[in-house]
Amino acid sequence: MIRALLSAKRLAVIALALSAAACTTVRPLPSQVAAAPAIDPLVAQRYSAVETEKFNIPAVNLEDLQPQYVRQLVDYRTKHEPGTLIVDPKNRFLYLVQEGGKALRYGVGVGKAGLEFSGTAVVERKAQWPRWTPTRDMIRREPQRYAKWAGGMAGGENNPLGARALYLFKNGQDTLYRIHGTNEPETIGEAVSSGCIRMMNQDVIDLYNRIPSGSKVVVL
Repeated sequence: MIRALLSAKRLAVIALALSAAACTTVRPLPSQVAAAPAIDPLVAQRYSAVETEKFNIPAVNLEDLQPQYVRQLVDYRTKHEPGTLIVDPKNRFLYLVQEGGKALRYGVGVGKAGLEFSGTAVVERKAQWPRWTPTRDMIRREPQRYAKWAGGMAGGENNPLGARALYLFKNGQDTLYRIHGTNEPETIGEAVSSGCIRMMNQDVIDLYNRIPSGSKVVVL
């Protein structure tokens, strides 16, 4: 009888322990938690805030940026000469052809206007902190949003063209195709509603400094 009572008590204690365990959240050991990918310090420095410009350029949040869209040197075989810009709107890349089968690759965002031209052109004009003027179609579609800028918006932190713009011409005529910066770096790698080929401000400044006016551009 005594042994039976002891056995019953032991079973009750075990059942209580199991019940408590079932209601407890078991936290994984530190070694079981997946670590966030480490950000290369050189990349972080490349996309840090820029304080030497006329207007402030904030740092890019690299956690929101897919690694393939970071500026990098890649293998790139092409018939085009070094110094040529090749825009690949479909894959959201812009290449600056280098020597030895290499290219400096930049991630881009592609707006509606960025899909309306293909072929070859030249960089006729380069501008720092460019003025932006919405097209007549933009004003007609959304007058409440764009009509106030019919005379143009001065360059600055809120200007859609960002820190730099490259203006593409073909046979002496403006193609209305622009390679420009953006104040929305989170849109890099995406299809966006407006604009042409947008780059992070840190990248468009880098590209601006590398190419002269008259550079050849190939839009795929």
